[in-house]
Amino acid sequence: MNISHIEHIGIAVNKLEEAIPYYENVLGLKCYAVEEVADQKVKTAFFMVGQTKIELLESTDPEGPIGKFIEKKGPGVHHLAFAVDTVNEALNELAEKGVQLIDKTGRKGAEGLNIGFLHPKSTLGVLTEICSK
Repeated sequence: MNISHIEHIGIAVNKLEEAIPYYENVLGLKCYAVEEVADQKVKTAFFMVGQTKIELLESTDPEGPIGKFIEKKGPGVHHLAFAVDTVNEALNELAEKGVQLIDKTGRKGAEGLNIGFLHPKSTLGVLTEICSK
């Protein structure tokens, strides 16, 4: 598995319309895309910082993963995503190394990426996502 860079940092927010102005007006970043990922029950907003993206995540359903996260922990850093060559190959390699997977195979994520999540119980408490184009 070859990790090329941090693809993005996912941050759970209550409402995109409240969070986007902070990133734009206070930090001076530009939101370049807003997208809903219906099967993940989330609406996302993206910002570029160098080669890395910030992905804001707003739940579209309180029973979805982001809704449950915010209910339990409040808004804040949700996950760290790494870019790899091929998600399925990386998932297989990580499983062979004993990492507990949330996704056994890649699935469609925001921006057309193929994604897979690793369970925080196997990643020192950090929800980790791997992504490929």
